[in-house]
Amino acid sequence: MANASHKMGNPVYPIMFAIGVCHLFNDSLQSVIPAMFPVLEEERGLTFTQLGLISFMLNIVASVLQPVVGFISDKKPMPYALPLGMISSFVGIAGIAFSTEYWMILVSVVFLGFGSAIFHPEGSRVSFMAAGSKRGLSQSIYQVGGNSGQALAPLISAFILVPFGQKGAALFLIVAAIGIFLLSRISIWYKKELEVEKLSKRKKTILSSLPPLSKKQVGIALTLLMIIIFARSFYVTNMTNFYIFHLMENYDLSIKKGQLFIFIFLVLGAVGTFFGGPMADRFGRKNVILLSMAVPIPLSLILPHVPIWAVVLLLVIIGFSIMLSFSVTVVYAQELVPSKIGTMAGLTVGLAFGMGAIGAVLIGILMDNVGVYTTMIIVSTLPLIGLVALALPTDRKIAVQK
Repeated sequence: MANASHKMGNPVYPIMFAIGVCHLFNDSLQSVIPAMFPVLEEERGLTFTQLGLISFMLNIVASVLQPVVGFISDKKPMPYALPLGMISSFVGIAGIAFSTEYWMILVSVVFLGFGSAIFHPEGSRVSFMAAGSKRGLSQSIYQVGGNSGQALAPLISAFILVPFGQKGAALFLIVAAIGIFLLSRISIWYKKELEVEKLSKRKKTILSSLPPLSKKQVGIALTLLMIIIFARSFYVTNMTNFYIFHLMENYDLSIKKGQLFIFIFLVLGAVGTFFGGPMADRFGRKNVILLSMAVPIPLSLILPHVPIWAVVLLLVIIGFSIMLSFSVTVVYAQELVPSKIGTMAGLTVGLAFGMGAIGAVLIGILMDNVGVYTTMIIVSTLPLIGLVALALPTDRKIAVQK
């Protein structure tokens, strides 16, 4: 892997897939946290608000630090930060598995958040460097790795944490250890690529599908993009962290059966993420973002009220469609500010974490005060906000600039 190299424009598939696998590992470690919520509620007697605060601590650290790491790495790339970030996640998982106090759990998730904050901007940069002329494919592989890791949360809960309890999380120390090894190998390639670029003084080819925009137009477009990410992240956080309680309370499902429904939602989300990139290349980034937010609107509104057989069908469609835009919003932001690849990746993914963090706290408070069912009805309106995508600048065919 370390010997993989490429001429400018040619993709480096071993690195492309390896960083996607590491993204899967990273996000599967993050997924241990929401997967543990039903266990923590039973074993530790935590309230929904306390569970929301755990999610908040995990995601707010990643949210705040990711743009900072991205900004720094744009100025000075940090190849060996990748394995160091995974080491931080290793420490966090160990803490989660063996914490006996609530404050210890909070400290442990901070380590997990720190590891994630380091990984995402640098991982996105590696994906960009390995892509060559296949940026859409590379970004889809990278992001689907992450979303597949998130999709494992219900299975982690149902088949590991429910049978083995909180200490079952220790099994994921093996995942973290493998991730440290792979990222160490990737970092060697990453460092060599930076040295080659420096010696040849070559300029990166930047792909853009957007017409020339003024600073004001770029600012407005980024603001709209952030609003879209807010709506999507808030809704997905509800589904991944709290929808299980709706299934248990209103459909009388066990934790194990309920988590399988969440798994369906997340797996289709991963599939949607994979197809979103190629669809955006063909039909336009704005169109895919708009489609991603428009399709779930009527379905999310009726989801809290339908019988259990219809829940499965709606979760399939909502999961697939709402995540179509995940990798697309990252690329769209990078094309708005093509000189700040790491910063834009850190900003968009970091904002997704941040909105998830805030959403988790607010949803937890809502559920404690107005109940699970009413909370689901309120949250079902969030995709409506995504219609601001109508005001985004329209794409054009890809233009190569230097």
